[in-house]
Amino acid sequence: MGLFGKSFDEKVKDAVTKLSGMGLGVRNLGAKVEGKTVTLTGDAPSREITVQVMENFDKLVKTDNTLNAIRVDAPKPAPAPVPPPPPKPVERFYEVVAGDTLSKIAQKYYGNGNKYMKIFEANKDILSNPDLIKPGQKLRIPE
Repeated sequence: MGLFGKSFDEKVKDAVTKLSGMGLGVRNLGAKVEGKTVTLTGDAPSREITVQVMENFDKLVKTDNTLNAIRVDAPKPAPAPVPPPPPKPVERFYEVVAGDTLSKIAQKYYGNGNKYMKIFEANKDILSNPDLIKPGQKLRIPE
């Protein structure tokens, strides 16, 4: 301690200790003193925190100049966006007319009459036999 109280270096050291205990999230806070110029160093989570440290330091210690050499952590990458769910297939329906068969309907929608079982499987709730369809029935036509 000097004749008139604490030395400039002691005031800087005390200020750094106080700032380190403020819970601002600055790691390895330090100060380099050259005459009455102080350079603050360390690692901060954001630019805003470095500004807070500088403002608080300036309130605690009167310097000719205070330099900010506190590094700001790189921002964390944003999480990848969640892709939207695939669109639901549009359900198609066909109303049976006289003379229709599941094979004719399959030929119309799939270009292949042998795919009639696909239509039958999608309509088991209203059909019990692929050979027995009636005019007026509304059949679901799967993709």
